[in-house]
Amino acid sequence: MATAKTRTFRSGNSEAVRLPKDVAYGEDVELVIVRSGDVLTLYPAATSIPEMIARLEALPAPPSIEARDTEELPERAGL
Repeated sequence: MATAKTRTFRSGNSEAVRLPKDVAYGEDVELVIVRSGDVLTLYPAATSIPEMIARLEALPAPPSIEARDTEELPERAGL
């Protein structure tokens, strides 16, 4: 688990925090922030189904696809 220290600062009327490179999510990532006492938890917001499909389609194809066994299994009595 990566750990980093940073400080808050003012950005307009908001308090902001800069995420160090070691723990950053990248540019233009929508985050959800949950506060429980003094603990803040950040995680990427859920993506929409069309966006998820587009991201899956953008993945590279596997070099080969393994074929399933064609052998049929016999029925077992009592199951």
